[in-house]
Amino acid sequence: MLIMLAGTFVSSISQILLKQSANAEHKSRLREYLNWRVIVAYLMFFGVLLLNTVCYTRVDLKYGAVIDSAAYIFVLILSHVILKEKITRGKLIGNLIIVAGILIYTIE
Repeated sequence: MLIMLAGTFVSSISQILLKQSANAEHKSRLREYLNWRVIVAYLMFFGVLLLNTVCYTRVDLKYGAVIDSAAYIFVLILSHVILKEKITRGKLIGNLIIVAGILIYTIE
């Protein structure tokens, strides 16, 4: 489960890279999609996909879905720290609802 959580964190980092690329000015339309941030982000996504495929053979599907939803929390924190985005009331409430849903979902 820890490997899946690490994969979710890496996936969140790749989303931040894609956002940085989207915010940057590019010399051409082709460079907009073929720059180091986009390429690295999609390689990270692909690696996490392979990793999750292996992990789902060992972890109950119920817990896998919970671990994957942690990406929303990681993205909120990383976007605040790296991109200097503000954590608004709506973002905070949305993430608290996600955490509440995770807790309700895991209670048996």
